[in-house]
Amino acid sequence: QVQLVESGGGLVQAGGSLRLSCAASGRTFSMNAMGWFRQAPRKEREFVATISSSGDSTYYAESVKGRFTISRDNAKNKVYLQMNSLKIEDTAVYYCTADPLLARLRLGDSGSWGQGTQVTVSS
Repeated sequence: QVQLVESGGGLVQAGGSLRLSCAASGRTFSMNAMGWFRQAPRKEREFVATISSSGDSTYYAESVKGRFTISRDNAKNKVYLQMNSLKIEDTAVYYCTADPLLARLRLGDSGSWGQGTQVTVSS
């Protein structure tokens, strides 16, 4: 069991950048694969990115490839999402998630979720 708290969201103009952070508490953080999902108004929760427990493998949704980068620092119990070249359609609440099984995390069946942080991209 790990508790997650997201931060770094806010308002930004299209083309700008934001860096989201997810702080984790729990003695087994380094054993978990980590990921980011997002949910826009009137839409279902959408997969964004995942990173393996060691940080040596990442996977991204097609819509964010080349613009977003997921990373982690196991010594600090944190995972990050660097978002560049932001578009209006990136507007959503972004959620951090963790699970020991990468396959389960990718399906959205993770055991731990944060409360979310709002990202709003304006024209």
